[in-house]
Amino acid sequence: MVVAKAWILKKHFDGFPKTSDFDLKKIELPDLKDGGEQKLLLESVFLSVDPYMRPYSRRYMKEGDIMIGTQVARIVESKNPTFAVGAFVVGNKGWRTHFISDGKDLQLLPSNWPESLPKSLALGTVGMPGLTAYFGLLEVCKMKPGETVLVNAAAGAVGSVVGQLAKIGGCKVVGCAGSDDKVAYLKKIGFDEAFNYKTVKSLDEALSKASPDGYDCFFDNVGGEFACVAINQMKKYGRIAVCGAISQYNDSVPQKGPYLQLPMIFKELQMEGFIVSRWNHRREEGLQALLKWVVEGKVKYHEQVTEGFENMPVAFMGMLKGENLGKAVVKV
Repeated sequence: MVVAKAWILKKHFDGFPKTSDFDLKKIELPDLKDGGEQKLLLESVFLSVDPYMRPYSRRYMKEGDIMIGTQVARIVESKNPTFAVGAFVVGNKGWRTHFISDGKDLQLLPSNWPESLPKSLALGTVGMPGLTAYFGLLEVCKMKPGETVLVNAAAGAVGSVVGQLAKIGGCKVVGCAGSDDKVAYLKKIGFDEAFNYKTVKSLDEALSKASPDGYDCFFDNVGGEFACVAINQMKKYGRIAVCGAISQYNDSVPQKGPYLQLPMIFKELQMEGFIVSRWNHRREEGLQALLKWVVEGKVKYHEQVTEGFENMPVAFMGMLKGENLGKAVVKV
């Protein structure tokens, strides 16, 4: 019998998450049986912490549930011929060290995954965040060569890929982040312009200086005040992909701010919110494109790796504070 450890949402978050909102529990897993639904035993190797977990926890979870999330897991025992012992999969089984599955909701890592590439990238650049960047740019922003793309939270898991894919697509890319180290990283991976939004005197002036002619595409991960300012810098017929709103996730009282209708009307802008699962039917296409670019060195990656399953809440809260450069993952 295997005893799994799991992090439980003890109490719904009120404002910024606290360690007391979580509880670490042990769960005894039953033995696998021939002919039953319980055909696979897996152990988590890497777990993801992502911004979406903050708003989704309130929307989709009840207190006492295992925290939502995705992992790269290794198959320990198998009674399913499709999944060999030792194979690695991506699962959406929450914050737990071990779990049992029938295999229907697991995805094997691509068969052409190089041994030299960290398997944790399946949670980041060659996973959901990378796919979010890929489909958000291609299908929502509909970027074209020669255009100017703006992305905020640009040193994060999604934003850092957005910028690099836009460069591959022949665009000028402007990014902003919350520290000088992150800005240096953005310039290192090919952003044309980058600035620290926390230190500029005027966000409006910084955006104007970075691209005096304005922006064709805006990939928004932040929302709030930043989005209100940036929309005024859009070119006519500009496209805005609303991917996230991390500036608002921890608010107990909704923000009030400028309203967007006038610039939307006068500039004839298109603004669309999206969730990457819309393109699940094209998942393989996106993963293969991202994997190819990573192998070729055209898309670079950085991971913020926290050691130890017991540190899941710490890693999650650190990510929400913007402490991570690139993708935040936990190594079990």
